[in-house]
Amino acid sequence: MSRLHARIGTLRQLEILLAVHKNGSVTAASKQLFLTQPTVSMQLKKLADAVGAPLYDQVGRKLVFTQAGEEVVKSAREVMSCFEQLDMKLADLKGLKAGTLRLAVVTTAKYFIPHLLGDFLQHYPDIDVEFKVGNRQQIIDWMAHGEDDFYVFSHPPKNRTLELQEFLPNPLVAIAPQNHPLAELDQVPLQRFAEQPFLMREEGSGTRHAIERQFDELGIQPNVRMVVESNEAIKHAVMSGLGVSILSSHTLAFGGSSGLAQLNVEQLPIVTRWYLANLKGKKLSIVARTFMEYVARNSGIDSLDEMNT
Repeated sequence: MSRLHARIGTLRQLEILLAVHKNGSVTAASKQLFLTQPTVSMQLKKLADAVGAPLYDQVGRKLVFTQAGEEVVKSAREVMSCFEQLDMKLADLKGLKAGTLRLAVVTTAKYFIPHLLGDFLQHYPDIDVEFKVGNRQQIIDWMAHGEDDFYVFSHPPKNRTLELQEFLPNPLVAIAPQNHPLAELDQVPLQRFAEQPFLMREEGSGTRHAIERQFDELGIQPNVRMVVESNEAIKHAVMSGLGVSILSSHTLAFGGSSGLAQLNVEQLPIVTRWYLANLKGKKLSIVARTFMEYVARNSGIDSLDEMNT
């Protein structure tokens, strides 16, 4: 046993450290772990004493991890991952598929990924799922921690070392209120559509990224009236007559489209695809590989349409 191994704290202390790092505060970590704040603080102090260096500094209300703290967090993740991998391998030897699948998906994907997961978990009922939702930029930020098995994007970042698996088309379609004059036209010129008050997703959204790229390529500037931070809010704003917008067809198919008209606009829909992404340097667990293989077999648009009927 190395001197460092003899000094480093218990697995419980490492678990507490990871919870504090993830949540950004002792208070939030205490709630997640169902422990008192003094207990969490005491265990972190013991761990810092074992390491022989402060793990973080308190800057106002924010915890800023030191270089030593970040190194311990990195190793703690590797240690906990080893135990999870062992649990999965032992379950696999018993003929079971058990463990935790960690997914982080962009907001639009939250409409259809649960349908895929529901069928997957019927086949593998002993698998648990941790499911996080954020916009495109938030997903990219989470990737830096490497805690999740897969990330679901329609526009994965190009400057990352990622394994990408295409698994579903993602057409972005034009919508307007049912009683909008453009809803009566068989085909709408793109310039006329762009002149309408337009409701745009927030900065960091993959949908916004695709819309801006398409309009830039065509040399057209949409008449942006509002910036809205969710697909649901955009749908209700459109229903209320505040403007027109462009959303993923999956938002309408799985999230409902009552009160909306889908427009046949020139140069639309914007055709993109969904990707299942994982970090190249991170070894897939048995559970993660099982999910990836399942997605490859079952994620065609026809199978998702059947789940929605």
